[in-house]
Amino acid sequence: MALIWQLNLLFSPLIIICLLSNVVSSRTRPFTAPTVTPLTNSFPRVPIDPNFSNAFGASNIKLLANGTMATLALDKLSGSGLVSKSSYYYGFFSAAIKLPAGISSGVVVAFYLSNADKFPHNHDEIDIELLGHDKRNDWVIQTNVYANGSVSTGREEKFYFWFDPTKQYHYYSILWNSYHTVFLVDNIPVREFIHGSVFPSKPMSVYATIWDGSEWATHGGKYPVDYKYAPFVVSFSEMQLAGCTSDPLACSKSTPSSGVDPVNGPQFTKLSPQQMAALDWARKKLMFYSYCTDKNRYKVMPPECH
Repeated sequence: MALIWQLNLLFSPLIIICLLSNVVSSRTRPFTAPTVTPLTNSFPRVPIDPNFSNAFGASNIKLLANGTMATLALDKLSGSGLVSKSSYYYGFFSAAIKLPAGISSGVVVAFYLSNADKFPHNHDEIDIELLGHDKRNDWVIQTNVYANGSVSTGREEKFYFWFDPTKQYHYYSILWNSYHTVFLVDNIPVREFIHGSVFPSKPMSVYATIWDGSEWATHGGKYPVDYKYAPFVVSFSEMQLAGCTSDPLACSKSTPSSGVDPVNGPQFTKLSPQQMAALDWARKKLMFYSYCTDKNRYKVMPPECH
């Protein structure tokens, strides 16, 4: 879904799920998050420069703090985006992100992995999409997984925040290995996609973008981007790109001690009891849409939903 700006495609199922969503302000959900061991402490930070290059909207990208931070802007002329110079076969990928404050309907901030540039007909994608809000509502997070070009089977799940993501930086992370894909917010697992017969399995690049999702992002397009509030500026910092950059076969056969694949150890292939409890908390308290319960959309549920 994060490649809409690049592929110029609109998927009607996404419009359907946005119409089904009634967003409630995070300020009405004063939850205290469970305590977890932070995965972000397990991997080094890397500067944005020289690890990323401009993907689009170069004039709206500013590097700060000696290249360790970047701001990306959306205005009436263009959005903007960064793409990693390396592609990765499995890994842990994270960014500290501060979202635009104020009315941001139709705005999409995305931190995601994709190989659509190299595999246009059978690409993989792992998405964290942060969806802007209208006057009454706050930002929400949407996660999605595409595997082997299966864009007709969207695997979206949507969550409220338990904090205001415009006030300060928060961590948004993806753990991807041969066993599962885990989405984390401030190190809290909000979703675990256990790999079955279909899962992202080809090397992908990492993207950080902001763009106009007026046709679907906020209530199915009911509230488009209002450019009188532009520019919309998002800040990225504390990037982590701990992935396997070797040949995919070497990555898949690596051992935890080899250091080739940094997320192939036992602490990454299965969630701990502490992480499972946090995942259960997030899904019970914060999740308000899952494709696995959308019987109007899927007459026959995807196999991983059973």
